[in-house]
Amino acid sequence: MNRCLACHGTYYDQPGWRRLLMIEQLSQICQTCESKLVLISGRRCIKCSRSLDQLSQTYRKGEQCLDCWRWDQQGEILEKNLSIYEYNAFLKEWLATFKFRGDAIIASFFTNKLANMYEKHFQGYVPVPMPLSNERLLARGFNQSSLLMKGWADAIDSLVRTEGEKQSKKNRKQRIRQFKQNPFSFKSESDVKGKNMVLIDDIYTTGTTVRQAARVLQEHGATKVASLTIAR
Repeated sequence: MNRCLACHGTYYDQPGWRRLLMIEQLSQICQTCESKLVLISGRRCIKCSRSLDQLSQTYRKGEQCLDCWRWDQQGEILEKNLSIYEYNAFLKEWLATFKFRGDAIIASFFTNKLANMYEKHFQGYVPVPMPLSNERLLARGFNQSSLLMKGWADAIDSLVRTEGEKQSKKNRKQRIRQFKQNPFSFKSESDVKGKNMVLIDDIYTTGTTVRQAARVLQEHGATKVASLTIAR
């Protein structure tokens, strides 16, 4: 009998040859909670992974969502973002428990899923965790992005972040407007020249934060910068 990382109820893992032969890992959440996680499928925005099938034609420009098309008009910095799940109410609450209530073990559910996406789409890219400010790191006790890389990538801390207002407190327009007010700076001892980098984070919302980080890396010589996240 196992205890679910999401609802904390007990459950029995589903038997099967793939798990018996160690081809597939044992589940860490119950079937009820797993059914609430929605994989992004069907037609996606070619830049940010947003589901185009669920998006009105008004908010699409060809194979892109309107947000990414607007970023293109400003001079795109980010190569692409790949996300695994839709950011629905269940995942929003679960990630809040992970980040803001200190339930760090939740990261272990996502590490292999991110590792598989990295192996499939970002071979040769250097993984970089999105940094927290010292104040936020002290309050939280861990960097969620670094935990999401545990076991499959060494954290290359090329960026430093200064404290600012929480992104979760800002609406979409406020996040996009703050693009020029970059909270990230570069660690002088890092070397990213001529390298492709992929930023690791939990959520892609408007794309402002990852583009701010990408801009700093490119200014210091990175060839391409992409991002890999749990949710879009």
